[in-house]
Amino acid sequence: MFWDTDVTVVGAGAAGLSLAVELAKPLAGRPTPRVAVVEAPPGPLRPPPRTWCYWEADDGPYDALLTARWDQLRVYGPNHVKLDLPLGRLRYKMLRSDRFEAAMTKRLAAYGVEVRRISVDSVRDVGDAVLVRGRDASGELAAVRSGLVFDSRPLRSPPAARTTLLQHFLGWFVHTARPVFDPDAATLMDFRLPQPPRGLAFGYVLPLSRHDALVEYTEFSPAVLDDASYERALRSYLVSVLGLGPYTVREREQGVIPMSDGRFPRHAGRRIFPIGAAGGATRPSTGYTFAAIQRQSRDLAQAVRAGRSPARVRAVHSRRARAMDAVLLRALDTGRVDGGPFFSHLFSAVPAERVLRFLDGATSPMEDLAIGLRTPVMPMLRSLLELPLLARTVPAGRPGTP
Repeated sequence: MFWDTDVTVVGAGAAGLSLAVELAKPLAGRPTPRVAVVEAPPGPLRPPPRTWCYWEADDGPYDALLTARWDQLRVYGPNHVKLDLPLGRLRYKMLRSDRFEAAMTKRLAAYGVEVRRISVDSVRDVGDAVLVRGRDASGELAAVRSGLVFDSRPLRSPPAARTTLLQHFLGWFVHTARPVFDPDAATLMDFRLPQPPRGLAFGYVLPLSRHDALVEYTEFSPAVLDDASYERALRSYLVSVLGLGPYTVREREQGVIPMSDGRFPRHAGRRIFPIGAAGGATRPSTGYTFAAIQRQSRDLAQAVRAGRSPARVRAVHSRRARAMDAVLLRALDTGRVDGGPFFSHLFSAVPAERVLRFLDGATSPMEDLAIGLRTPVMPMLRSLLELPLLARTVPAGRPGTP
């Protein structure tokens, strides 16, 4: 199997499908490139269904696909103080990957784009084009030649960084015998649980009804845990902190998100460009990715349609935002800042809507300064001053390995 196209997108997850839809949708007065999407056949290379969360003002383009949405968040400090946080115009939204992928695949089909099942072996520049090689589900050789390739597959090795933490978690979709959940508020961080020696741990609750919720145990720390430790910590949170009573586990999610001040590559060849988490879309200080993927997809599609090089598209997170994230990661990693009191104080001192806009990079320099003054100034300043003295190194091992 061999075919030519203008643009090939490797991977049909959030990043690949979002970009493919932006590239393929017809726009009046603008040329529409020919787009190919290649995705591994069902098997070990395909991730299981997972949950993405993001926030935006009022209604959005994926609202019909949402599992739930909330106009209020909740944070519990380590001193058990509860903070109820109205979001103003913002809404915190929960989207399941399988519904999103099915809807975007259907939309691409309406645009005449088929998602082809190919296990990709190589992506490389060949003259003035890029050749994507692999095998289809039957094992037959397949190749796509195109002028540009956007690759959403994980990087083979993480970028060199001064600080790298891992956000790692186990989540269960639980159903309870008693009506214990409050479906009007999502618990963003619950610090009423034991903290690790280095980093921080919190509970995360996305209620779907009085009886149903996704409940996660999450850590920011240098290394992952073994399966038994995650289950023990999550079970303790469900029973000892939330007091759920009898419950059943209907689904589970587990993952690892690198949180790094590394510089992600803007391109992997003359005409090959990483996208999604591989292209730096993950916000280093939080691990949120989905909303940044949407911005990245719009910017890249606009450049391609205008005939501009994707290499000239602005980074999805600004230099100022990345610098502030680097300071926070360093402060957390060194233990100068205690994560539980830090985040609970931040949400108590600054309106939640402004904090979320800050995390989206949508605040002004003066707003950033005002938020910075609500943090432990001296530990943050010390972390800022030492960053230029630190060498960037490639983290040992891979995310997901102890």
